[in-house]
Amino acid sequence: MPDEFAFLTALRAIATHPAAAGLADDTAVLDVVAGRLILTSDTMVESVHYRPHDPADSIGWKLAAVNLSDLAAKGATPTGCLLNYALSGDADWDRAFLAGLDEALTRFAMPLLGGDTVAVPQGAPRSLTLTAIGTAQPNTPLRTGARPGDALWVTGQIGSAGFGPDGEPRDLARYLRPQPRLAAGQALAPVATAMMDVSDGLLIDARRLAEASRVAITIDLDAVPLALPGLDPLAAATAGDDYELLFTLPAGIEPPVAATRIGVAGVGTGLTLTAGGDPVPLPERLGYRHGG
Repeated sequence: MPDEFAFLTALRAIATHPAAAGLADDTAVLDVVAGRLILTSDTMVESVHYRPHDPADSIGWKLAAVNLSDLAAKGATPTGCLLNYALSGDADWDRAFLAGLDEALTRFAMPLLGGDTVAVPQGAPRSLTLTAIGTAQPNTPLRTGARPGDALWVTGQIGSAGFGPDGEPRDLARYLRPQPRLAAGQALAPVATAMMDVSDGLLIDARRLAEASRVAITIDLDAVPLALPGLDPLAAATAGDDYELLFTLPAGIEPPVAATRIGVAGVGTGLTLTAGGDPVPLPERLGYRHGG
């Protein structure tokens, strides 16, 4: 599979949806019901978003999963996706990548509709992009909807995919194959005032939600659901790669899915932390920052 023709032949075995037209055209024609589409796109770059020695099949899975997580944060149902792929001449790597991608697309019912391939010099860092399309519910919870008095909640547990002192992920399976919370997002969309996924770290993403909604958010570190016993809450909350859902609900409203109340939105701006009822200084690093 060293050339574009061979790769496209393998890709056609995945792109079986009628809208893909066998990848014989430069466009996909997708029939959708009247309503609202959700579109998102993520790029993964070798040595930036994943380690060069990470298994290729896990990169294929993860590229799909991070896009699906964005759809989950809007309560969307996957409709299809487009793949942009840089061929580097390693046929075995390409084949394994496609196997992982196909597994994720099949598992979460997101058909591949098309995309583009380019050739890069052999040995150059890989750059892989997926664009996902979903259909929205009547209420689409954006980052901008949190209001003073809302409670802040998060699904699942935090910190398992982060790296420990030994330089390895605390939970390798969770790091390599994150699970997008599509069902939870769909259940939450009708009631959440704001929602996003936790991808770069709980603290940095909470601050982004606060900035987008123009509210002040306070997080109780004692309430953060930790993935492992004895894990430092600040280390967990800045680790990233959790792909859980962070959302706000009006005071007194209980979520329709399993989740933990970790804070509150108030009047003002920014992010503050407490533990044991006392203020905690923000760490210098809140999470992963794109571009440095």
